[in-house]
Amino acid sequence: MKSETIAAAPIQYLPLAQLYVSDLNPRQDADPEGIDLLADSLAMIGLIQNLSGTVDADGRVGIVAGGRRLRAIARAVERDPTVTERHPELASVPVRIAPDEATARAWASAENAAREDLAPADEIRAYGRMKKAGADVSTIARSFGQTEAHVYRRLALAALPAPVLDALKAGQISLGMAKAFTVSQDEALTLQVLAEVKGGDLSEHQIKRALQPDAISGTDRRILFVGLDAYEAAGGRVIRDLFSDTTTLHDADLLDRLFVEKLNEAATKIGEVWKWVEVSTDSYIPYGTTEKMDRVYRVEGDLTEAQSERYDELAELANAEVLDEAGQAELAELMATLEGDYTAAQRAVAGVFLYVQSNGTLCESGPLVSPYDRAEAIEAGVLTGHAATRHGAASVEDAPKSPYSGALVEDMKAVRLAAVQTALLDRPEMVFDLLAFGMSLASGVSTHVFDLSPGRPNNCPSKPEGLEFSERLTHAPAGHEAWSRPELRVDDLAAAFRTFVAAGKKARHAALVEGVSRTLPYGAGNADFFELIEADAGAGVRKVWTPTAENFFSRVSADYLDKLHLDLTGCDPECNGFKVFKSEKKAAKASAMERLFSDAEYQKAWRVTAEAKARIDAWVPDCF
Repeated sequence: MKSETIAAAPIQYLPLAQLYVSDLNPRQDADPEGIDLLADSLAMIGLIQNLSGTVDADGRVGIVAGGRRLRAIARAVERDPTVTERHPELASVPVRIAPDEATARAWASAENAAREDLAPADEIRAYGRMKKAGADVSTIARSFGQTEAHVYRRLALAALPAPVLDALKAGQISLGMAKAFTVSQDEALTLQVLAEVKGGDLSEHQIKRALQPDAISGTDRRILFVGLDAYEAAGGRVIRDLFSDTTTLHDADLLDRLFVEKLNEAATKIGEVWKWVEVSTDSYIPYGTTEKMDRVYRVEGDLTEAQSERYDELAELANAEVLDEAGQAELAELMATLEGDYTAAQRAVAGVFLYVQSNGTLCESGPLVSPYDRAEAIEAGVLTGHAATRHGAASVEDAPKSPYSGALVEDMKAVRLAAVQTALLDRPEMVFDLLAFGMSLASGVSTHVFDLSPGRPNNCPSKPEGLEFSERLTHAPAGHEAWSRPELRVDDLAAAFRTFVAAGKKARHAALVEGVSRTLPYGAGNADFFELIEADAGAGVRKVWTPTAENFFSRVSADYLDKLHLDLTGCDPECNGFKVFKSEKKAAKASAMERLFSDAEYQKAWRVTAEAKARIDAWVPDCF
């Protein structure tokens, strides 16, 4: 087949009105903003490259290559007709005319297929050279038909070491990776990291971490608490990322000092009110820190009959979200009266923990009575009833009834036992130690293997909902029909023994672990010994049990639920949300508490912080 020859053609200068974009031009659509930018460039420096077109039957010229330039010329002339005086080529436009349609099609395809945007590295260096020569950002943007924001971003890369831009041009790093290098202030480290990441697929975050190994995020709770202005005023170094809104700090020792100083200043003020204040540099107070302490509560106030009626009226309006500002202030005063305050006697024996949570907010945990002040608190009447006796103190005549019923306490003991047994299933060596210890004279017990009588301690509460219970720990209660099934009877012990041995050591070990674990009784005959087993096994009630409305919350008082909600969420007792919660019936409160423990969206609605979430996840009732 004979190849088609494309003839050469001279350039002609034609009036703008005689030109239009041909249907042969692949780029029929154009971004108006891009045309405006290109028009700015043409108005400044003129037309550098000619257009290409073909003459139609009417003698007009359809542009097959250069459609954007044609539109931009028209826009530039429309906005400022005098532009043709500075740049005559915008009035008489240079156009290379195709001798035939085949040539025109070839030109259209060739220019648009071969067209390639300026490589980022070359663009960065070009902008840098113009900037160095004295051109401002606006001039550079008009010259290249780009936005000023785009030019600013590229100029931020122009100061990078040459090897980084060389690697970008060679395709050894991406543009995003190059941007990450702008956070570095150490050229030697920059080149070291560059050598490590060339040809790799590291994220921008990973590169920034490598370039700033000791950097502290600007969202760190310490700087949120101290304040960026205070940190900088003290001489702290800050680097602001040119390609994001992130800020990094580079004086960790200074930040730590400022953080502790401000925390101690706050503690000094609060210490004027309470017997003690203890600061923690952690973002929350672990449950284990306060579990042996006793919380004290405000002494509630009383409203007169008239005040009570007014409170009900205002609360109803507040729930309907139609309470005006004056009404809100009045309701707040009544709420403050109801909430009451801490007494001088309480403040004399209690204290608070002070810490800064993850969002930089200063928080108090408490007020709490430490074990060292318990006797004094009991004598002063601050701790009474269950609070005075739950740690083994002498009985108090006027002690109120425990918030936990006997049935609930027994159920919680079963849950705790299930937690210990479950933990033992994963610690066979510990089980073997316990078994050997129990069968040896070291434990003070004299027995032999055929005198063993495994018991069936209760490890399943009456309301098992929320308990993740392993079938390996189940028992068939005495008299249960399952024990009368023929397959559970063993008539030939010798044959059964041979079958058991043939199953191998793995099956033997599993049988021993399960057997010893599920027959461990609550308390193990000695409270201290049982607690040792619990601790060494790494057992935890919340690892196997989640409180629900059915298994716990509906079985305690509404007042207990109010106080528990406040303790766990740390919310303001005067906020509308808690007011609504407190006004609910007990069943609704129990259901809401279940959601607080299991529903992430509900926790989000209550603005549960990471610290509060940790308290919720670790909480267990103090009924053991």
